[in-house]
Amino acid sequence: MKSRSIKIALIQSRCFDTADENRQYIKEQLSKAAANKADLVLLQELHNTPYFCIEEKPSNFDLAETIPGESTDFFSQLAKKLSLVIVTSLFEKRARGLYHNTAVVLDKDGSIAGKYRKMHIPDDPGFYEKYYFTPGDLGFTPIQTSIGKLGVLICWDQWFPEAARLMALAGADILLYPTAIGWDPKDSAQEQQRQLQAWQNIQRSHAIANGLTVASCNRTGLESVDNISTRFWGNSFICGPQGEILAQADSENDAIIESSIDFEQTESIRRIWPYLRDRRIDAYQGINKRLLDE
Repeated sequence: MKSRSIKIALIQSRCFDTADENRQYIKEQLSKAAANKADLVLLQELHNTPYFCIEEKPSNFDLAETIPGESTDFFSQLAKKLSLVIVTSLFEKRARGLYHNTAVVLDKDGSIAGKYRKMHIPDDPGFYEKYYFTPGDLGFTPIQTSIGKLGVLICWDQWFPEAARLMALAGADILLYPTAIGWDPKDSAQEQQRQLQAWQNIQRSHAIANGLTVASCNRTGLESVDNISTRFWGNSFICGPQGEILAQADSENDAIIESSIDFEQTESIRRIWPYLRDRRIDAYQGINKRLLDE
């Protein structure tokens, strides 16, 4: 079986106060990843700014930008210069009063290969995303790049097996999750550990159920507004198609984690564990309902 291998890198970091500071820091890390022969780099969710969704504040809409725009121009130049495929995560201003949480993929030649708008939008204390983001309307469609089809999803999407499955059925070679998730500092250490384990386990299950490598890049550091604080728990990781951990960061530190990925391993794993073959698509009609009638 012919090998089709790439090297993937994830950049986990704390967040600086301004977009310029964050972009410059990411630029330095991208150069390091390129020097270490990475082909694909995944950035964390909304990496240009502190996590503004911690509060509902009208002036935060000023942080949004058009696509194409300043950030896509910046990362496009880097993608071309460093010969990297870069998965960014931006606050998109689509029109006056219409905003999305959007991942943009830049190919190695600097072109915009495609974008994905976050489909599942949370609304919880400290994560007031429904105030800012319109749910995505581009569906679960992999983005074709020079290195393969990227199944890009964003943060809260990672809890939904339907999203991962639809990306897999559409031909994704890998599942990628830019992420911003953390603990309420008031939670007990035991509760925090349960949350972290659940977050990792659900994504590892997507890898297993679909025979695909999964990479999840989370931010780290404490971010606070008034009396609301979130300690982002880091632990960015890459796992293989049987859920095996290939690389993982810790909860506290900036890090670049890397792993080589063989896309053809999907074929090998799916021959042994033929979940797609054995799906009972004739019996799943209720899956598109909110709740089945009793």
